[in-house]
Amino acid sequence: MQEFSHKSVLLDEVIDGLALKEGMTIIDGTLGGGGHSSEIIKRIGPKGRLIGIDRDNDALEHCKKKFDGNPAFIPVKSNYCDMISVCKSLGIDGVDGILLDLGVSSYQLDNVDRGFSYMHDCALDMRMDTTQSLTAHDVVNFMSQDELAKIIWEYGEDKFSKRIAEFIVKNRPINSTFELNKAIEAAIPAKFRREGPHPSKRTYQAIRIYVNNELGPLENTVKDAVSLLKPGGRLAIISFHSLEARAVKTTMKYLELDCICPKQSIICTCDKVPEVRMITKKPITASPAELEDNPRARSAELRICEKLPPQTKKRQKF
Repeated sequence: MQEFSHKSVLLDEVIDGLALKEGMTIIDGTLGGGGHSSEIIKRIGPKGRLIGIDRDNDALEHCKKKFDGNPAFIPVKSNYCDMISVCKSLGIDGVDGILLDLGVSSYQLDNVDRGFSYMHDCALDMRMDTTQSLTAHDVVNFMSQDELAKIIWEYGEDKFSKRIAEFIVKNRPINSTFELNKAIEAAIPAKFRREGPHPSKRTYQAIRIYVNNELGPLENTVKDAVSLLKPGGRLAIISFHSLEARAVKTTMKYLELDCICPKQSIICTCDKVPEVRMITKKPITASPAELEDNPRARSAELRICEKLPPQTKKRQKF
């Protein structure tokens, strides 16, 4: 197995934002290389518990070795969207903090065998969980042109989605990342290939999101995470593109609302009560020093909310 190397993004900001104390129970729902978890474990101590969840076997094996013998570390192979069932299986009914570092890890991007990056010539894969059946190769070679165009537009927001889908279908079979790059580049007019990011970036993002179902459960995952938190517990989420950020921001703001009645209503008749308060009024982004050390942090946005005690609906709107 390739050495698991991953630079944790917004490390200090996450650790400060979670307001960690000794003896806390924390979930790291995206364990990865264990960078965030290392710092969390230092602060919660041996009497604390760090539930490290990941669906990537390589990440889990790396962290089992990294934290070998540490009584606070509980590794679990699962998807963060299943954190409620994970906690139930461990006999845990509430936690003090949850971290989700969304998206793909540096290790996954840099590992040629995983097929996540358009920078390496390799087989099309893009599975975070290598035991699942659906791969990027299946999406590229067997989905209809209309389905491909929809995926590239919805998850990649690429204005050339229809042309890219057309050129992919024309060039089938496509068995490697560089073959896919060639089809994408042929679809995009030369003027646009010369400007902005790599022409394949948005399509790869779209296929990866689809293969791993990254956005489908995200709204419910945020709600599930909040339901697991004890009052005063904090949820920290790092997003890396607008689709993730929008889902996280919208759901956290909804959970913060104390009324969802139509604006024209004179009296509040809903049962909505605020479940969280936002700790970050604006997302936290990487400092210039971090960007110099890790350019991949450029698009990272950290949002943090805190679970409120149970409340009873009192207010009426007049």
